[in-house]
Amino acid sequence: MRGRVMDPKAQAMAEYIQLVRRPGVFPTPAESRQQLAGLIEAFESPAPSLARKENFNIPGPVSEIPVRLYAPKSGQDRVLPVLVYFHGGGWVQGDLDTHDTLCAKLSLGAGCLVVAVDYRLAPEHQFPAAVDDCMAAYSWICQNTVELGGDPHHVAIAGDSAGGNLAAVVSQQAMPSGMHLPVAQLLIYPALDFSFETESFEEMPDAFVIPRERMEWFRGHYLPNSADISDPKASPLRAQDLSGQPATMVVTGGFDPLRSEGKAYADRLMHAGVPVTYREFEGQIHLFVCVTRVISQGDICIDEMTKFLKEQFISA
Repeated sequence: MRGRVMDPKAQAMAEYIQLVRRPGVFPTPAESRQQLAGLIEAFESPAPSLARKENFNIPGPVSEIPVRLYAPKSGQDRVLPVLVYFHGGGWVQGDLDTHDTLCAKLSLGAGCLVVAVDYRLAPEHQFPAAVDDCMAAYSWICQNTVELGGDPHHVAIAGDSAGGNLAAVVSQQAMPSGMHLPVAQLLIYPALDFSFETESFEEMPDAFVIPRERMEWFRGHYLPNSADISDPKASPLRAQDLSGQPATMVVTGGFDPLRSEGKAYADRLMHAGVPVTYREFEGQIHLFVCVTRVISQGDICIDEMTKFLKEQFISA
């Protein structure tokens, strides 16, 4: 497609997903969550062992928010930088377990604490519930970094897909809300505009993993009304001013319909004077960093992402 050739391993993964889906037939939200969990369990590599992995709850705007803390070292020798992580899943799926391996790899590779946030999901909790939870979690983590064993001056933010959307929103809203700006943000094939009117969506209406009809299904569950599409808290690509944002890495896949909006966001940040690292894995599909038992290039991407994080933690 336009000079890109799909990774054969990604194609095998994508064909499997096509086999278990029927076009035009959608599961219930509960069934979709089970499907994603089963997919990750079957095709993700085991999480590396760490010095510490702990589940606990933190205060939220409505109810307590479950989080999971990852630490690659005992923390006795020095305090570690912190990465706040928001999982993907279309604002409907995903949890601490679906992204456990990825978060553990980021913690180990970047030499940082990772705090993964289990925000409320749609349709039970529609927009802006997930945003409110992620804002509250980021604020609490920044205020309690020392107690967690982290460095309060070195807090970064990250997320994939819907989680990349939420990370971008939190980063945009941090300073206006009176919170510290993260030292860096890592956006992994982020969903940044709910219009779905981009070149890559036009190229790939029947894309593997997240075809347009699946993205419309997610949007219908997450956004209570169409007017929310233009809200920058839902579509952060529509924010008027991106100046002052932290150093950013944007990762996209060549065969992912979210590719164009990720590239557009990277370009807008760059034009606003923000240091940007943009990386397109030309042969990859959506979800590729979470199915590394099959798609080995996911681990190559994770290595590049942790290198970016380490560099930002050192320079901050």
